[in-house]
Amino acid sequence: MHRSDEDLRSEARQTTFGDARYGNKAEAFEAFDDQPCNPAVEARPESLIGAVIETRYSRRGALRAGLGVAATTALFGASALTAPTARAQSTAVSSGLAPEAAPGRYAFEEIAGGVDETHHLTPGHEAQVLLRWGDPIFANAPAFDPRNQSEAAQLRQFGYNNDYVGFIPLDAWGEARALLCVNHEYTNEELMFPGLGRQDRAGFKDMTPELIRIEMAAHGGTVVEIERAPDGLWSVVLDSPYNRRITPSKTEMAIDGPAAGHPRMRTSADPTGTRVIGTLNNCAGGITPWGTYLMAEENFHGYFWTDQRDAEGKPQDGLGGDQAASYDRYGLPGGWYAWGTLEERFNVDKEPNEPNRFGWIVEVDPLDPSSTPVKHTALGRFRHEGSECVLAADGRAVVYSGDDGRFEYVYKFVSSKPYRPADRAGAMSLLSEGVLYAARFDADGGLVWLPLTHGEGPLTAENGFDSQAAVMIDARRAADLLGATPMDRPEDVQPRTRLDGDGSFGDGTAYVMLTNNNRRTAGQEDAANPRAENVFGHVIEIREEGGDPAATSGRWEIVVRCGDPQVAEVGAEWSPETSADGWFACPDNAAVDADGRLWISTDQGRGWGRTGKADGFYGLETEGESRGASKLFFRCPVGAELCGPVFSPSGETLFLAVQHPGSDGTRDFAGFERDSTFDDPATRWPDFEDGVPPRPSVLVVRKTGGGKIAV
Repeated sequence: MHRSDEDLRSEARQTTFGDARYGNKAEAFEAFDDQPCNPAVEARPESLIGAVIETRYSRRGALRAGLGVAATTALFGASALTAPTARAQSTAVSSGLAPEAAPGRYAFEEIAGGVDETHHLTPGHEAQVLLRWGDPIFANAPAFDPRNQSEAAQLRQFGYNNDYVGFIPLDAWGEARALLCVNHEYTNEELMFPGLGRQDRAGFKDMTPELIRIEMAAHGGTVVEIERAPDGLWSVVLDSPYNRRITPSKTEMAIDGPAAGHPRMRTSADPTGTRVIGTLNNCAGGITPWGTYLMAEENFHGYFWTDQRDAEGKPQDGLGGDQAASYDRYGLPGGWYAWGTLEERFNVDKEPNEPNRFGWIVEVDPLDPSSTPVKHTALGRFRHEGSECVLAADGRAVVYSGDDGRFEYVYKFVSSKPYRPADRAGAMSLLSEGVLYAARFDADGGLVWLPLTHGEGPLTAENGFDSQAAVMIDARRAADLLGATPMDRPEDVQPRTRLDGDGSFGDGTAYVMLTNNNRRTAGQEDAANPRAENVFGHVIEIREEGGDPAATSGRWEIVVRCGDPQVAEVGAEWSPETSADGWFACPDNAAVDADGRLWISTDQGRGWGRTGKADGFYGLETEGESRGASKLFFRCPVGAELCGPVFSPSGETLFLAVQHPGSDGTRDFAGFERDSTFDDPATRWPDFEDGVPPRPSVLVVRKTGGGKIAV
């Protein structure tokens, strides 16, 4: 039964905090975002046509894994979640689909899937813990003391939940000196602070002002110089002039582009609508060809608070006044944190426009630590997952981004002006002006990029858009009206590039990570999202017309449909070369290495128990007869997800971010089977010292003896 628009909006407002089904606040966040905010899913049934499922698979017929289940009948059901191969395990999952995974272009020995307290890496490679939450990043920063934390200390230390990692060489290949730019997405107070436990269950009653300030200081980003010693080990250069922390509470930012100065961007603290303090929930990101760092603001809605709640503690309907439709479309206010009790700007009752100042792409110049970061409103406001930037053939900048929500859209921005390598200062304004597009994935494999331009098509004052500023502030609603394709949680969008002396040029190919969508019901499938109750996700390949990233049309194809191909109801699709250890679920971030190979990291959240595998890092073949073959390279400790994979230009160094170890799904961890907290964690990775909680960390991976990774 289809839900009404009113039901959708109501569900989107209902927090799930305090529900005993969830083991930590992060799991409650995930459950909150199970509720779609997109009424267009119900309003445009013509875009949800199950009859076109087979049109993109007719030439393949049945699943290539040899299961003989046609795509139209492989829509999985409850049995996929209870199959023997999908149980949570503390031992390795055995291989079974192929006696031995074919090496292909990924020349490494595949490791076993499974889950335990530590990480695992393919033989012949070494992993070094480079940066952990709380590590000093300045020469005068205090050492980490988890039982005596302070805002002042955290502002001088590496932040929490490292997500995106950007790499900027300071020598020819970055193999001796480089800058790392790291996002800190969110915090888990039950794992950060001793004796506290779950605060969302208790109405945040124990979150003192100092603890809230520490949370704020642990968000944002870090820019840090690193260097490699003769013995091959990397370290932080603590006295580097480049080192910097960027936070929600201390870093002033400029607002530019079409929404700058608009009445909906103005607050009592900023009557001009052109300045804002901080950035938050920075998930994936990007590095531009001119060497700046892009921070994507994702789940900004969760940080906003209201005192107007009903008897059950849920936000009352109608919040936002004349912005109520916008609030509903973005799921505001989420109430995931108690920040609104400390700073009025995070309380929508006091500052109803403050949410409009988040959900953007932020550009930071890491070569100038005194520079003011800029929020570029020309790239649209939504829950940005990623902001990968490449150059078109004519030099224009192209930025791809997913909107990480169920039934949300894939976007790209194309700058008005081209990049000129001799004019780095001029490049800083390239993202201030251009066209934002939303993707329509047609049933015949065609791709159309729909421009979000005021005055064109339905984007008029009659439909609530009085200017380009309004279109950008409510980019989701604009994309609804244009008829963009609602996707199964678009996460990272990774373009493939070629390097030359003038920058990183896209070859017109990009890979879209669709992580999951358990809310797509039977009858709502379409060609680009072919499974109902899609808890395992899929990967789409985009090929732009003429190989030009700036093109307004192209083609698309599904590379793999994720999940266990041994369970017929799942409807998974892999190359038969994929072993039982090599298939994965919930693709999240991606990277393309120096040899053009695609690598994917996963984020199953609390649902890893469905697969029995911890999250990890996989090589996924996209070319030739082995297309769709996947191999497991690295595996996370229990409760963690893998984020931010990035290779040095030479391909000899790989950085991996392990986020929230000991957090997600610990009730499914055999032998532990309870909620994980600071005092009783499921793992103490990576220190494994009594009294030290699990610490999100960035790892450096190199091949033993040197050379390219996995070659």
